[in-house]
Amino acid sequence: MRLLLDSSALLKHYVQEPGTAFVRARLREADELLLSVLVWPEIHSSLNRLRREGALDDEDYAAIKERFAEDFGNATVVALAGGVLATSVRCLERARLRASDAVHVASALEAGADRFVSADRGQCWAARAFGLHVEEVATD
Repeated sequence: MRLLLDSSALLKHYVQEPGTAFVRARLREADELLLSVLVWPEIHSSLNRLRREGALDDEDYAAIKERFAEDFGNATVVALAGGVLATSVRCLERARLRASDAVHVASALEAGADRFVSADRGQCWAARAFGLHVEEVATD
């Protein structure tokens, strides 16, 4: 299975919170992990927010950052190329999405993801509207 996780889902692999077990199970099932290039700054942004809030200490931050870099290096990274950019515009024209959410959906479409996983309801709705097989991560 070619699995694309957006940042809201992928973060749960590194930080224990509702949905962590679900995401880890999906990762174990995947033959190939697809990630939008946007995941790189978005995950680092989330990790730094958690560190500022005191939810991560410096040691945990460094360990997670290292694990994420290794996982990112082993994933198929979907670049912001012509097809993804054009498809993201189509997503924005047809659904109420933030630009970054449209890029994640477009990345899944352009990369031929078998499954799209996100914790963002609006993004999941849009991904379904574009014909993606979607699994929404429960956040409670």
